Amino acid sequence: MLPSLDSMTSRLRLRHFRLLMAIDEHGTILKAAEAVALTQPGATKALQEIENAMGETLFVRTRRGLEPNELGHCVIRYARLIMTDMRHLRDEMKAALEGAGGRLSVGMIMGAVPLAMEGLSRLLTRQPQLSVQVHEETSARLLHLIDDGRLDIAICRTSVSHRPEQYRTIKVKEEVLCIAVSSDHPCASMGEVTLDDVASYPWIVCSANMPMRRLLEREFNEYGLQFPHNLVETTSAFATMSLMRHSHQMVALLSTDVGNFFAQSAAIRVLPVNLRTKSEPYMLVTRGDRMESPVMRMFIEEMTGQKAPLLDDEAMLVAAE
Repeated sequence: MLPSLDSMTSRLRLRHFRLLMAIDEHGTILKAAEAVALTQPGATKALQEIENAMGETLFVRTRRGLEPNELGHCVIRYARLIMTDMRHLRDEMKAALEGAGGRLSVGMIMGAVPLAMEGLSRLLTRQPQLSVQVHEETSARLLHLIDDGRLDIAICRTSVSHRPEQYRTIKVKEEVLCIAVSSDHPCASMGEVTLDDVASYPWIVCSANMPMRRLLEREFNEYGLQFPHNLVETTSAFATMSLMRHSHQMVALLSTDVGNFFAQSAAIRVLPVNLRTKSEPYMLVTRGDRMESPVMRMFIEEMTGQKAPLLDDEAMLVAAE
């Protein structure tokens, strides 16, 4: 039986959480001990204290070192969340003492990059001392980073999650999609272009089961066209642009914001193809059980043009259930 919460909190220390993270990262007690400035016997004793406090074994001892079991993975995940919150606490205290600054870790899917950069630019004008980390990833990866406490907020979609209800979401903008090619592509100079005209060319697409990939597959199905087999899968905007510039046969499905941004270089052309299928809107996503920091609220305000609502204690309890 698990010990009571009072028992756990009275026996666990922040240094224990640091050690758990180090063991997960390095795989051996020796390397983990070095990472957190402990002796090997000291680290071994601390791990015993952790497992005694939890009332369960958290690691499997193998010839390669220590591997977390199912409970171990769970405890390590929360250790990261606790240490991330401690870092945020210090950052907010430092910002309060200095009268400005703070820290924000924000993620975004490829199509939302231009939109997010506009919001970040406005935020940095308001908070010039702000430190920002930017992550461009898939929605699934961004949600994982939010779960682990490595991201404060992301512009993505929760439809890829098995538990979308665990997140707080705010609609930012409808995503409008376009089809883009190199300016040297055979279809680039055509006055009227249909999906059939570009269907046989090699395509740059997102991975299977991602929202934009599913949308493109539905679009081909709507027109009764066979989905291309000659594909390059990537979520990188830079890789997409580079491929189109170096391979003049490539076709890509992009957000209109990204397509227009690339088209400014005159190396990329957005084709006048009418797409029937509508994309999911961009959503600002945060953990449902976490209170937004002042910097997070300012970012939400810059992205939505509206004052960010505060999450009260009752709402946090509901989100955590």
